[in-house]
Amino acid sequence: MTDINFSSPPGPSDRAGESRGQDIALANLRWDIIELLFFAYRYFVGDADNELQAFGFGRAHHRVLHFVYRYPGLKVADLLDVLRITKQSLGRVLKKLLDEGYILQKAGNSDRRQRLLFATAKGEALVAKLAGLQTERLNRALRDISPSGVETVRQFLRAMIDRDDPDKVLEAIFGGGTAATKAKD
Repeated sequence: MTDINFSSPPGPSDRAGESRGQDIALANLRWDIIELLFFAYRYFVGDADNELQAFGFGRAHHRVLHFVYRYPGLKVADLLDVLRITKQSLGRVLKKLLDEGYILQKAGNSDRRQRLLFATAKGEALVAKLAGLQTERLNRALRDISPSGVETVRQFLRAMIDRDDPDKVLEAIFGGGTAATKAKD
């Protein structure tokens, strides 16, 4: 027969044990989140990576195309700031995208030295295809999450980004408008 123990309310030493247990649970949660972010990223970019291989492109090409599409007329200097890559790395990727007709480069209206970037119809089609793959994955992940849960996910991801980051892209995201709307303003 099982013993039934009636315990008294938790005392100070019991609360310290609870606190340690909560600390351990929180530490384990953090490790779980780190690992989940690694795997989520792998699959999120993996769908696009497989498609990009057919074109001889990599993730850098994808990022450049994405931001040029989302921010028509984006200056090369601003793209360097957003991607945080060297001028040489961007030059190599940009040259291939320009040469193969995915991106168009124009001189600035007020400053002819500025190089403004635009996605061509071919570039827009590739971005749409890649975004479609990633949207399918996001839709599957969000399918059973309530609207308040979706907002929690959004808040979590925003909190992962340094708020003092000077990127214009982040200004558009944190400013509440869509990136395309902000780029046209």
